[in-house]
Amino acid sequence: MTQALAAEDTEWRAYGRDPGGNRYSPLKQIDRGNVAQLKRAWTFSIGEPSRPHEGGGIEAAFECTPIVVDGTMYLSTPSHRVIALDPETGRMLWSFDPQAGQSGKRRYLQHRGVSYWQSRDGKTKRILWGTYDGRLMSLDARTGKPAMEFGRGGAVDLRAGVTDRWPEATYGVTSPPAIYRDLVITGSRLLGGRDGRGPSGQVRAFDVRSGRLVWTFHTIPRPGEAGHETWNEDWWKDRSGANAWSLLSVDEERGLVFVPTAQALGAQQAQGEQLFANSVVALDASTGKRRWHFQMVHHDLWDYDVPAQPNLVTVNRDGRRTAAVAQVTKMGLLFVLDRETGKPVWPIEERAMPRPTLPGVVAWPTQPFPSIAPLSRISITRRDLSDVTPESQAECTALFDSLKYEGIYTPPSKDTLVFPGTLGGANWSGSSFDASTGRLYVNVQNLGSVWGRGRFWDRNRWPCQKPPWGSLVAVDLNGGRIAWSVPLGVVDELAAKGVPQTGALNIGGSMVTAGGLVFIAATNDRRFRAFDASTGRELWTERLEANGHAAPMTYRGRRTGKQFVVIAAGGGGAYTDQTADLVVAYALPD
Repeated sequence: MTQALAAEDTEWRAYGRDPGGNRYSPLKQIDRGNVAQLKRAWTFSIGEPSRPHEGGGIEAAFECTPIVVDGTMYLSTPSHRVIALDPETGRMLWSFDPQAGQSGKRRYLQHRGVSYWQSRDGKTKRILWGTYDGRLMSLDARTGKPAMEFGRGGAVDLRAGVTDRWPEATYGVTSPPAIYRDLVITGSRLLGGRDGRGPSGQVRAFDVRSGRLVWTFHTIPRPGEAGHETWNEDWWKDRSGANAWSLLSVDEERGLVFVPTAQALGAQQAQGEQLFANSVVALDASTGKRRWHFQMVHHDLWDYDVPAQPNLVTVNRDGRRTAAVAQVTKMGLLFVLDRETGKPVWPIEERAMPRPTLPGVVAWPTQPFPSIAPLSRISITRRDLSDVTPESQAECTALFDSLKYEGIYTPPSKDTLVFPGTLGGANWSGSSFDASTGRLYVNVQNLGSVWGRGRFWDRNRWPCQKPPWGSLVAVDLNGGRIAWSVPLGVVDELAAKGVPQTGALNIGGSMVTAGGLVFIAATNDRRFRAFDASTGRELWTERLEANGHAAPMTYRGRRTGKQFVVIAAGGGGAYTDQTADLVVAYALPD
């Protein structure tokens, strides 16, 4: 029996399904009672398997979440190709290669998907995305041909006016741009020099038809702009970073775009809070003017970018409904802010932090801590070290004893333990949110970093603290508390030795549905799972050909009426040797 839903409710029209990034679907054909019956419906190979990384492992993970609009699926690949598929069979309809005709080595880099825009009369439909080499591109959604009126031959050169003084600098786009009315809004992925100088991390909006630049927001303020006083002397000049490499969210009703920013590069010795790095910034989506900001980390010394798309949620607290922004962080902290003002919905306090002892390194004296309990471990002691095997315990104890550590926000230097490390807490995969229950679902990992040396793990790459190493967490935003937390994933080698509940490292996000299910395939154990959204009980597990380092999505087929659940299986990165390159779709049997 089909559901009485509007056509758009049966699709997945943006990376997070809605402009607010909540990855919630009202489909419930697949539910708690039948999810165990899911079977593969189809698979599609993107044709980009093994790509050896110079440091070992695979060059780029397949991190895309496809979208489905008007009966067509659109996805992007690690070489930034765009492919259109029949979403009920996996048959390819067309593909476009932005590297076609280029000489030299083919480039691969993580890429998380594309965006869709259509005119008000529905006659003009476009697929938009950014590339590794700094082009913002537009295709006709029906044919896959470049929209020739957009920029020059279907592409806007994002490097122009930004990288002119650094022609060799890395500058590109790996996340889908945001769409607001007739604007396409994008940040960037960039790398500055060792001194932190390089391309600007500015956020820009372009006319979606012509590619004309409409507005620019300087994430590192220039003289005369608000926030400029948070930098000393001329540090703002040529300063790179504070870029929005992750996904933006749009509140169409209020005309706001919410921008998560990274750290400013090479600014450890500068004074001040360093706005608007490590912040969520609310901008007028039509003009780019700042409405408000909230900084999650003052003067970042730890590479604690704001990594995930802000979730635009509604919180019902003490009978009062508040439109809010929920932001997860690498520190495992969750900030919930009023969407119109940026003021905390749940209290946040500034706490005094350790001060650096290295000459010339300046740290801000306090950092913000929300009243909602941390989603992951934010501190570690000798008693907390892993004992999964005697060998691991001995190795991790020796490593821990050799490091400097004063708790979270210990000023980093050589041989300093940073905990949590740069992989989380939460990361770019973000959260899913069910407005009917007020619950936010976040996958987190517990893993530290050794400053200047790598991860805080043993020779097996098992984290050096006691499990769980990965968790799936449900947060009751209405109550400001954690509803449940369960281990996410297994380490097969340890499970065979009788250590089953370790959880696993994870990159990739969750999806929640009206069927009462949370789907996730983020773990480094090649599994795709479904959990009961109410209790956290695992209901279904399927082995994949590779880790699913992406967020899943779901939709209903127009011809069959079936609900499909789709995941990209192509785990990669410098720490894995997986070579699968599949889009995998599941559905209930006929």
